[in-house]
Amino acid sequence: MGLVRLLRTPEDRFSDLPDFDFEPRYAELVDLHGGVIRVGYVEAGPEDGPPVLLLHGEPTWSYLYRKVIPVLADAGLRAIAPDLVGFGRSDKPGDMVDHTYQRHVEWMRAFAFDVLDLTDVTLVGQDWGGLIGLRLVAENPDRFARVVAANTGLPTGDTDMPEIWHKFRDTMENAQVIDVGRFVQSGCQTKLSEEVRAAYDAPFPNEMYKAAPRAMPSLVPITPDDPASAANRAALKVLSELGKPFLVSFSDGDPITAPWGLELRASMRGARELEHPTITGAGHFLQEDAGVRLGEVIARFVTS
Repeated sequence: MGLVRLLRTPEDRFSDLPDFDFEPRYAELVDLHGGVIRVGYVEAGPEDGPPVLLLHGEPTWSYLYRKVIPVLADAGLRAIAPDLVGFGRSDKPGDMVDHTYQRHVEWMRAFAFDVLDLTDVTLVGQDWGGLIGLRLVAENPDRFARVVAANTGLPTGDTDMPEIWHKFRDTMENAQVIDVGRFVQSGCQTKLSEEVRAAYDAPFPNEMYKAAPRAMPSLVPITPDDPASAANRAALKVLSELGKPFLVSFSDGDPITAPWGLELRASMRGARELEHPTITGAGHFLQEDAGVRLGEVIARFVTS
């Protein structure tokens, strides 16, 4: 079944965003079902520099990486931050049923490899950026050089999610109006300005555009027989044996993902010989709270 309703946020919604003067770029993907989807992204740094693929999560967009990108570019790296389908400047399938875990993995695979043809990639994944990105690494290991996991993991449904996450999922599914800026603020330890909160709201002119933020929590595997559980288990097995350098750099203030960080450090062969810096004074959205520090950690990891 193809995508019935595809929405596109008007470009003027993205004018004059604070600290985000990167030129917007676009890639066109062919969906598994034959439709064409436009993915928005930004990048900085030398075109021939080592590529760093920065994947955001729910309910943010590439704006989340605005403090990280210049640090990587200054270190000679090619920083590439796409907007997941349904977020940011990317096209937005308007029906929740059009969002599946597998589709989101495939959309980012097509962006990174079919369109940009990236190789020797460093993945940086946070939140859903890791749920999607870690699958990409496991399923396309020859394309990747190393991994940075930041407040993320690969849930299989074999252990339950914390109560605070279940409340978040219930709210995103059932609230009449989703205040995206408020949700981002709730995942930060620093106070966001009204302009920054508005920048997180910018991709969503009204509730019609918010199918992806509503759908994503329900796509996280929470039972062992979830449609994505088997694929995630298989990906974890591959990743654990892969041996590629695997940096686990979580914040010290994220109650949702903290247990995943401990599991990744213990189970990934590529993590065993590394020092894993904790990003202090940061919440779930550590790029917002401590983006420069995270950028320095990533740059040092790649260039050393």
